[in-house]
Amino acid sequence: MDNMQENTIDLHGDEEIIEVIELNEMEPDPDDLADDLDDVDFEDAADDDEGWETDNEMEEDQDDSELTFSKHTGSVFCVSLDPATNSMAVTGGEDDKAYVWRVSNGEVLLECTGHKDSVTCAVFSHDSSMVATGDMSGVIKVWKVETKEEVWSFEVGDLEWLEWHPCAPVLLAGTDDGNVWMWKIPSGECKTFQSSACQATSGKVLPDGKRAVVGYEDGTVRVWDLKQGNAAHVIKGQDGHRGALTCLACNKDGSLVLTGSVDGFAKLVNTATGKVVGAFSLESGKPKAPTEEKQSNSVESVGFCNILPLVAVAYLDGTLAIYDLGTQVLRHRCYHEAGIVHLQWEESSSVVSTCCLDGALRLWDARSGGIVSEYRGHTAEILNFTINREASLAVTASGDNQAKVFCLQRPDR
Repeated sequence: MDNMQENTIDLHGDEEIIEVIELNEMEPDPDDLADDLDDVDFEDAADDDEGWETDNEMEEDQDDSELTFSKHTGSVFCVSLDPATNSMAVTGGEDDKAYVWRVSNGEVLLECTGHKDSVTCAVFSHDSSMVATGDMSGVIKVWKVETKEEVWSFEVGDLEWLEWHPCAPVLLAGTDDGNVWMWKIPSGECKTFQSSACQATSGKVLPDGKRAVVGYEDGTVRVWDLKQGNAAHVIKGQDGHRGALTCLACNKDGSLVLTGSVDGFAKLVNTATGKVVGAFSLESGKPKAPTEEKQSNSVESVGFCNILPLVAVAYLDGTLAIYDLGTQVLRHRCYHEAGIVHLQWEESSSVVSTCCLDGALRLWDARSGGIVSEYRGHTAEILNFTINREASLAVTASGDNQAKVFCLQRPDR
């Protein structure tokens, strides 16, 4: 039995599980969670062994957007809204730049320069005071929005993802070499979470602020303890994925994580026990063997509904599947003519939105499986989008070098 297997068994001991469950039952104040990170030893943790093709000829005569942001001179890869007010957007693009701008009028508030490659990650801190931008080559910069100054920068290996802690000035990143980095900002105190030499393809800090879930290219999923620096759970082998992780999402309290993979499966993981408690697939039978991976229908995006026991899984073939969380039964198939890039549930309704390689943004009613509305205006694929808390507007990023703001209208409003 190798070292990883021994660690996995030890971490599933009764005392460890009880300890984690007790942590989950607590409802700490956000300030307490931030204070917890003051105790973190920001030094290297111990080792843990272990292009789409699309037709860009979109409909050019229909534009349902309220505003078009056109400062980028290359494809726009990412977009985020500031969590405090939802009044500012940050977009990153192929032009090696990111912009912070007002959603209401498109006014540029901050131009983030100095990157060496396409900016593929751009996110606001929990209080919207800072924005972090990262490019494909691994250059990461943090900017103070109010003063428009760069307050910190660092260079890692090829960057896969970037995310802020939910309630502290702490930034996490996953890289091509399998490392997960965690920094205090702006001091730069650092801690790394090391694993086998394969890409850390996706990551998410759980709502408790004490753990992060990371998916890897070899199909492994790890639940990291951010304070201790060790992997509390490692999901791999028969229960894990048989292909690279493409996406993951957690439910509102962080007790469950949904992971998606190129193997065509979405797996439901209990974060307290590290056990796989459900699997979702459009295909019947056993998962495909690794040699058949290229023929599988890759899962591109996943998400939990906040008000109903439902999950959504978006596939490369254009299928949006709505599943019952408890039974894993498929309730609805919502068809798109092109591959789905990203999905997002509205915070307080049963509506789930999708962006697609055909350049359209669509809203779907998960109760009925029917389409609520459709928005067009881009002349190339939509690569990312986000919706504000009130679900009154969406901001999209596209391969046509533009970002757009759409006012979301529904019959029930």
